[in-house]
Amino acid sequence: MSELRVQPRVLGIDVGQVRVGLAISDELGLLAHPLETLPRGNAAALIAQIARDRNVSAIIVGVPRHMSGGSGESAQDALAFVDKLRPLVGCEIHTIDERLSTVAANRVLRDAGRKTHQTRGYVDQVAAQMILQTYLDKQQQRG
Repeated sequence: MSELRVQPRVLGIDVGQVRVGLAISDELGLLAHPLETLPRGNAAALIAQIARDRNVSAIIVGVPRHMSGGSGESAQDALAFVDKLRPLVGCEIHTIDERLSTVAANRVLRDAGRKTHQTRGYVDQVAAQMILQTYLDKQQQRG
């Protein structure tokens, strides 16, 4: 019988103009779970503290690309956030294409019977969860 190995935690981030959603992997590195939503203003410093407190080995930041694959203002904003966060953390930061993750998160919450005004703070966490789960799934396929 094979032993399950405990994996270092990975943090997923959905960067919005007002809020930043966070998700974290489980100890097996298989599943992403919503963590919290932070106000954008001081999010980088708070994320750096969370990464230290939770012994995070990598951070995955979603970069919203256009359907054509090009990058617009939102993508540039996410990349600027990465540049601000990088010197504050002692772990790797990776970016991943996250086209439509917020749209998909809203749909999942709506399908679960939640109204948009009820999910405003939670949708960012769900989007971060989707970003992180995409990354974890790709790691499983490689490994």
